[in-house]
Amino acid sequence: MTDLTMTVEHTINASQKDVFDAWLDPEMLKRFMTPGPDMTVPHAQTDAKVGGGFAITMKAGDTEIPHHGAYKEISPHDRLVFTWYGPSPAEDSTVTLTFKTVAGGTLVTLRHDRFVNEESRDNHKIGWTGILAALAAATAG
Repeated sequence: MTDLTMTVEHTINASQKDVFDAWLDPEMLKRFMTPGPDMTVPHAQTDAKVGGGFAITMKAGDTEIPHHGAYKEISPHDRLVFTWYGPSPAEDSTVTLTFKTVAGGTLVTLRHDRFVNEESRDNHKIGWTGILAALAAATAG
């Protein structure tokens, strides 16, 4: 286990409230938690409170990729912190999202802490970049 960290940012043409709320809405999660172009999310559920959890199943072809975690902080509409566990879990893997109104919409900064190795970190950076792009598309209009 290492203390590897990665950060990605994306400006989304939607209100700070709408972008924040999307992360807690199971129907919205199904629309944007797709790290790759040919992926879907057949299952998403949330218990959107501190100490509550979420479960998301990503699907690539016939392969299902389950993820889950617990909400550690929910500060509408500025900050969201949750644990993140998937197929190669890292102990205390945590995602911190911050939301800031800027010209052109909302700047989302996503920081993911603790990966098992550099390959996992680099793959997650690609995945989170794709997810933020999908979030932009899901909240457009």
